Amino acid sequence: MPSDSPGFDPIAKARDNWEDAGWGEVADGMVAVTSVMRAHQILLARVEAALRPFDLSFSRFELLRLLAFSRTGSLPITKASVRLQVHVTSVTHAIRRLESAGLVTRVPHPTDGRTTLVEITSIGRSTVQEATVTLNRTVFADIGIPPEQARSLVETIETLRRSAGDF
Repeated sequence: MPSDSPGFDPIAKARDNWEDAGWGEVADGMVAVTSVMRAHQILLARVEAALRPFDLSFSRFELLRLLAFSRTGSLPITKASVRLQVHVTSVTHAIRRLESAGLVTRVPHPTDGRTTLVEITSIGRSTVQEATVTLNRTVFADIGIPPEQARSLVETIETLRRSAGDF
């Protein structure tokens, strides 16, 4: 148990407080939301620690990985935004940071003068490859729950995403 751990489950205590306040009918929803938010914090901290040696945030890693997976190593900025499910402003900010590190470059689209492509550089490819190996080994190989529970979690979250119109 970490030294700053309260020694009890704060989310379970929150459930008790919710029920004591007369909100028992929504306590399951509050616990689910709070649990997902806390899990996000835990996993993000692990991912950020793994990516720190590469000077990458998870969002910049995702953009590099997307470009490395693309057939040509480049994508229109708007298409990257759609695929990453973030606003184009967020992608543009990530591109600026990656450009300054020499990991991507912006190039004009060969046939559409209105479109700019973001293209991964050879340094970007090697960086994202090393970062992927590190993430696979230190985070993705063991997220803290057994693989069958991970698959069940993904299915449950997919239901939430679908009901929210995420896809």
